[in-house]
Amino acid sequence: MRRAAGPHVIVFANEKGGTGKSTSAVHVAVALASQGYRVAGIDLDPRQRTFYRYLENRDATAQRRGIDLPTPAYEVFTGDTLGELEQMVERMSDGADYLIADTPGRDDRFARHMATLANTLVTPMNDSFVDFDLVGQVDPDTFKVKKLSFYAELIWEARKARAKSDGVTIDWVLMRNRLQHIEARNMRRVGAALTELAKRVGFRVLPGLGERVVYRELFPSGLTLLDKGMLGELGVSHIAARQELREMVAGLQLPRPRAESASAGRDQALAEAV
Repeated sequence: MRRAAGPHVIVFANEKGGTGKSTSAVHVAVALASQGYRVAGIDLDPRQRTFYRYLENRDATAQRRGIDLPTPAYEVFTGDTLGELEQMVERMSDGADYLIADTPGRDDRFARHMATLANTLVTPMNDSFVDFDLVGQVDPDTFKVKKLSFYAELIWEARKARAKSDGVTIDWVLMRNRLQHIEARNMRRVGAALTELAKRVGFRVLPGLGERVVYRELFPSGLTLLDKGMLGELGVSHIAARQELREMVAGLQLPRPRAESASAGRDQALAEAV
């Protein structure tokens, strides 16, 4: 189990793929590193390695251009046992302010275990009832929530176990990714169902990243919209996307490491980076 004095652990988890999990994880990791915090990241998907590859591309760009790009320490987990994962978590946690884990988009025992270690558990989902089905089932006529899904019950039990073991409450955040820029009936219905389910389960709902090509275009370079001065002239859509990032990071309500919380310089870096 992670030491009580260790970093704030942020786990991005969803058993469905294609929800923007890795993209969200990378941008949060870079946002925190840009503020000067010590950030470590673990990619728990040794097959896809999207989180790892994004940051690997980022390091390559920094070296190729001869520039300094704030980047977290990062590794990919390739072990076979929970003991090996615990050892990696312990090693990556050493000296870190934040530890970020990006899990596979499938049912995975390592992802489940990592969720039990989280301080903040982020579940990105596309804004549809296909993805909503991961956390709850709705009536086909009224769209009222009928019952929790297996995954929601799993997280519910993990939160109870964590609170009982060390008194820590896991902050569970459902992040609505790929929101349409024009409100539609489906968006309202999904939002109403999430609000209803949130009251039962106790998660928070947060707007995430919109459906924008720019997030995919930046992957080969490893750059993010937080890298001011590296992207050339930004269009209106890019500026809007950067605002989404600001709101997403702020909405996570992550605690600041105590030793740094009174630093005016750090607060200024936050304003400039995010």
